[in-house]
Amino acid sequence: MKILKTLLLPARLAFILTTGITLAHFGAIAQQNTGTPHERMTNAVKAFLENRLAPTQQTDLADNLSVDVTPIDSRINIPECTVPFSFDVDSATLQQSYLNVRVSCDSNSWYLFSSAKVTRTRTIVVTASMISPDTVLSASHLSLAEVDIKQLRHTPFTSLEDVVGARLKYRVREGQPVQANMLCFICKGDRITISANAGAMKVKTSGIARQDGVIGDTIEVVNSSSNKSVIAEVASTQEVVVNL
Repeated sequence: MKILKTLLLPARLAFILTTGITLAHFGAIAQQNTGTPHERMTNAVKAFLENRLAPTQQTDLADNLSVDVTPIDSRINIPECTVPFSFDVDSATLQQSYLNVRVSCDSNSWYLFSSAKVTRTRTIVVTASMISPDTVLSASHLSLAEVDIKQLRHTPFTSLEDVVGARLKYRVREGQPVQANMLCFICKGDRITISANAGAMKVKTSGIARQDGVIGDTIEVVNSSSNKSVIAEVASTQEVVVNL
């Protein structure tokens, strides 16, 4: 039993020390010696928010996260705190662009609210110039840019190759994010090839598209030989596939 306690003691001590460091981390930043107390507090709020927001980046599809904390008014008194400062933000507001953080000292009744602006961006395909409707996109029409994801209402593209060959439905200005609703790889009225897959057998026939679609969309097409409508998946700018 004594041997077991001896073995467990270092592990318990490491856990206690690690937990203490984690809880005290942001308060320690606020109490560092570099900069004024107000600058240190501002930096601590930024570090706290970056830590809280990091897990949301993947669900937001954001490549980059920027936190801009409003400098704390120098007229506000920041007292000495015998324990690390505490930081709290309403979890329900983490998806918003503007956040409020409550900073408090647990050894007295002092607290303040600090505000910050959060910008989430993603590197996506945008137009390199103004482009007319019905233009078939080439690499020269496109570029990559970092865009605030709040501007995106539809599915964006992250690779130029994913967009080359698509046709624009309407006029767009320079620098506009290229999104799925703006394009059709196959457009209504296009003459296309219908490929039907039945096991190892593959049959092809001609047809006409009844709907617009991007690659991966399912659209209605008409078999030119039978004049029957079928639902098929857009595979390229000239072909749709029916899986039998």
